[in-house]
Amino acid sequence: MGGYAVLKGSSYTLAITPDMVLYNGTTQTTEKAVNPESEYLKELPNHLRSYEAAAGYLPNQVYIGNKTPEDLSAEPFPWYDKKVEGKREGKYGEIMPQDEFIGLIQICDVFDLVKLETSFAAEVGKKLAAHTLIGAERAAILDKNKETEEEIAKLVEEEHAEPLYHGGKLVGAVKRAHDIDVNLSAHVMLENLVTKASSVLSLLHLIKASGVDPSEIEYVIDCCEEACGDMNQRGGGNFAKAAAEVAGLVNATGSDARGFCAGPAHALLNAASLVKAGTFKAVAVTAGGCTAKLGMNGKDHVKKDMPILEDAIAGFSVLITADDGVSPQIRTDIVGKHTVGTGSSPQAVIGSLVTEPLDRAGLKITDVDKFSPEMQNPDITKPAGAGDVPEANYKMIAALGVKRGDIERAGIADFVKEHGLTGWAPTQGHIPSGVPYLGFAREDMIAGKIKRAMIIGKGSLFLGRMTNLFDGISFVIEANDGKGAEETAGIDEGRIKELIGEAMREFAGNLLSK
Repeated sequence: MGGYAVLKGSSYTLAITPDMVLYNGTTQTTEKAVNPESEYLKELPNHLRSYEAAAGYLPNQVYIGNKTPEDLSAEPFPWYDKKVEGKREGKYGEIMPQDEFIGLIQICDVFDLVKLETSFAAEVGKKLAAHTLIGAERAAILDKNKETEEEIAKLVEEEHAEPLYHGGKLVGAVKRAHDIDVNLSAHVMLENLVTKASSVLSLLHLIKASGVDPSEIEYVIDCCEEACGDMNQRGGGNFAKAAAEVAGLVNATGSDARGFCAGPAHALLNAASLVKAGTFKAVAVTAGGCTAKLGMNGKDHVKKDMPILEDAIAGFSVLITADDGVSPQIRTDIVGKHTVGTGSSPQAVIGSLVTEPLDRAGLKITDVDKFSPEMQNPDITKPAGAGDVPEANYKMIAALGVKRGDIERAGIADFVKEHGLTGWAPTQGHIPSGVPYLGFAREDMIAGKIKRAMIIGKGSLFLGRMTNLFDGISFVIEANDGKGAEETAGIDEGRIKELIGEAMREFAGNLLSK
């Protein structure tokens, strides 16, 4: 067996969806139901950003890799009132406009549930056909649209379809998939298709960023927060295989992993373990975004005369492969876990996820160059009263470091600065949970800037009303030591054939001697 599984590549994508904020975000749909004449709903449209404004938002450019976490921390806070160059393409992915994303949703629909207005579909079809990762073959499905705006409106008004808007204009609808099954309602089908489409976009960028042949990916694990199923098996799945199909991963199978915000860390450990065990050589972990959380903190942002910053559907994908001798290794032997008996106090949680696994490995807190817990963007969370989430985590880690004698009390601020990161990820539960840093960590380790990082996923299981327990899991990634590749190189296919030949000749010689 070779070395540890490695982080071969990662991708990060955003789709800017201001109209979905209005019509699909839970904060807004709930307000419409309980207080349809509220001042918030009247004022909200004035706070929506254009695509250009959202693309020129510094944390979004960090997310797709055009800017770094260091660039972000050097920029005076807040960031929403500042503008950077709004590049669509980044080294990790892209920021897609809403109209193209609606077209991608239809590309991901295999049950003819999505209907688009003819002229809108034709215009978007041209754009997606020219997209280097989507192309004419996938975009050809948009040619089938023959519906007028009036026919689309009829679907919404008379057949319980979920409307799709662009620029305030009705441009399409998602039909229900069953007459009475609430799990296949138009609302749920739109949520799930959005999740699938954003996962597909990230998988396509993962293939590009990692340079892997799509046929080499053997398994896909989806770790979003949605549920794919029907009335008989509400969360049966399988988003992973559904997205793999559209992304062209012809040799892949897969399954879904769920753990609220901790889901990605669980999924990555599963993937690394499968590869380490030799079950599969290449596993992709992927997750699309969540319409429900669009504009989640919108009321607080509007009160403070800010733009709605939660206007993007995010996605990410990560490729885990056998040791290549270069990419960072996933240390599946340095794992922290929040157990049933851990407790829910912040100190107990951080202790179980950070200090306990490091103790077992004989490492100090200061031996980890960077910690990546929940990387929520404080531009979003601080106005909503949630504070700076990453900073709070780092202060708790530092406090435990002081208690253990790893650092001096006077060194807490320096520890937070040196070993922490400024948050930049959209607040969509699973999206910020440790994984946004993987792209930068891989680069910095290969470049020799850092040696070791810890990815920390935490989740609130009580949200599902099945348990009051908290959840969490963590693991360490390290710069590659080169040993695994040497071991693998030492037993190549040619050498195996030689060994078999030698064994057969020895066996034949023994027979003849008898």
